[in-house]
Amino acid sequence: MSGIELITAERERQINAEGWTSDHDSQHTEGELALAAIAYIMADKNDAPENFDSAAYSFWPWSWKLWKPKSRIQNLVRAGALIAAEIDRLLEMKGGER
Repeated sequence: MSGIELITAERERQINAEGWTSDHDSQHTEGELALAAIAYIMADKNDAPENFDSAAYSFWPWSWKLWKPKSRIQNLVRAGALIAAEIDRLLEMKGGER
């Protein structure tokens, strides 16, 4: 799969498996989705879930129980899906205006 296909599949998983729908995402009005994306972009193999002192974790906006960094590619895919969710949230706020 290409990068965009991986990101699309991850976003679909977030919606279908985790229940992180646009209604859920609309509650994150303080940039949390983008901050979570930054955390995953910065995360590397040393950022185990219990490594709360990492620079990547310092951007994480939610409970540490939800912090689940994986491989570099998986982290970037998650970041891409979170960015897509934030874009969709902003577009819905503006009524689809770009």
